[in-house]
Amino acid sequence: MLSARENKPYQVGILTLSDKGAAGLRRDESGPCISEMLKEAGTDRYQIVLNLLLPDDRSGIEAALCKLCDEEKLDLILTTGGTGFSMRDVTPEATMAVAERNAPGISEYMRMQSFAVTPKAMLSRGVSVIRGKTLIINLPGSPKAVRENLGVILPVLPHGLDILLGRDGECGGR
Repeated sequence: MLSARENKPYQVGILTLSDKGAAGLRRDESGPCISEMLKEAGTDRYQIVLNLLLPDDRSGIEAALCKLCDEEKLDLILTTGGTGFSMRDVTPEATMAVAERNAPGISEYMRMQSFAVTPKAMLSRGVSVIRGKTLIINLPGSPKAVRENLGVILPVLPHGLDILLGRDGECGGR
């Protein structure tokens, strides 16, 4: 029989990283796109606990990620934006700075699948990592790219999260 924690939806934070969005100069559409996709996947599966919009500031991103992992104890954090080649795109560096373990297969698979749509996918620098019992995944900053990338990993995320959270009764593996 499953415990109450095992029946509980995954607690999710969405972190949108954009200087223009944080300054009110541009409307964020990628964060709402993530929310919509998670709701379509099932509110019994994913509960969006918070949605933050921050500027592309490495120390601010690191602090937010640490707080969401260590204090808020979120199961999953999906970031959007800041994964390109601009000097202000520091999301991967901030994410790696707070990481305890790397989960490269997720980002590698997203890039591989996106490459089938556009060769520009090779320019994505997003990473996927684990801090404590939180999985952090960097997604690109456009709604189209969010749909493409999140769409290919959503079917597998519950299995990975269950292993990370100790819900599957296994020690891991395939």
